Order: sequence, then C-alpha cells, then structure tokens
Amino acid sequence: MIDGTLAALKDHSITPTTLSALYDAYNDAAGAVGDLEAAGISTADISVLVNNLHNHPETSNAGTGAEAGASVGAVVGGGAVVLTGLGMLAIPGIGPVVAAGWLIAALAGAAAGAGVGAAAGGIIGSMTTSGIPEDHAQVYAEGIRRGGALVSVRAQPEKVELIRSVLNRHSPVDPDTRGTTYRSAGWRAFDETAAPYIAADAERERTPDF
Repeated sequence: MIDGTLAALKDHSITPTTLSALYDAYNDAAGAVGDLEAAGISTADISVLVNNLHNHPETSNAGTGAEAGASVGAVVGGGAVVLTGLGMLAIPGIGPVVAAGWLIAALAGAAAGAGVGAAAGGIIGSMTTSGIPEDHAQVYAEGIRRGGALVSVRAQPEKVELIRSVLNRHSPVDPDTRGTTYRSAGWRAFDETAAPYIAADAERERTPDF
C-alpha cells in the first residue's frame, strides 16, 4: 500500500503529494527508484532511506537487478551521486542508514558526504512535516529500524497515479497491516531511545506474515 497525502507548501497554488513506500528488501526499493527514473520522475523529487544493518547493500544484494536500481546502487556504492543529499546518518533508535534525497535533507540538515553524523531532529517529525500521516510515519520508522528501506516521492497531481503504480510494482509494505502485526507483538510506537536492531534481529523478523 502506498501512502499519499497532500503536503501544503507556502505557495498554496502548488500542492504536491508525498507518496511513500516501505520495502522489506533493499532490491525492491532499488527497483522502485530505477523504475521511477525510467518513467521520467526527477531525481530531485525522490528520497531513499536504507537501513545499514548489512554494512551497505552493495556488498550483499545490490548486484541483483542492478540496472533497475542504478541510482540507489550508485548512492550506496560510492559511485556518481545521482540523488541529492547523499550521506550516512546515525538516527536515534535506528542506527546507521544510507540516505539520499530531499527527505534526508529535511531530516539531517542537508546531510552530505561520507562519515556518520548524528541526525538533527527526529525522523517522525521530518516525515510528518513532509506530508506523511503520523501513524504511517511511526510504522515506516520502525520498519526501517528492523532492516527496511523507505522510498518517498514528491508528486505533482498529474504524476500521482503514475508514481503510485510504479511503487506498487515492487511489493511495498501495507503500513496498516504492518502496524497491526507490530502491535500484536507488543509494539506501541517508534522509540528513539530503543537500541538499534542488529542483523540477527532483522532476520528473525522475516516471517511469512511479513
């Protein structure tokens, strides 16, 4: 399920929609970004936030479908910077992430370059300010914490359906269903004070229900 809400700008004649999709697998997020670019969506409107649990996706599974995920592969592989605001961040409650794009600039104060710096401001606040409903932002943040990847796109009205269809091709998480699953195990909300997951924790999350 793709999340989409109107994010009002200071110029109220322009009302882009923020469409976000959480993916459990890096390759799915990479494929979505590649297909978005192939569909003519500007890289300036795409943002990616990938958990770095597995020490950079390019060393594990980024080679699969590399053409479709060229931009994300370049981001995490140290190649040409395709998306803006490339960098690595240490997000409270999540740990190290590979990040690029407009949402990351909002989160980290235009984070760029190598090295891990502490994120300035909370991830939930950055998401909600960008137009993502808080209940979904909570699930997205927790999903990233557990090893997932978030793709967010700013869409003008005429591009909304196109972007939604592209994001849906790559098996995104339904945030409502995932939230119910998390809560059934005792989760209440994303906790910035929680210890980041390790790879073994993330593997235990990969059940048929997920």
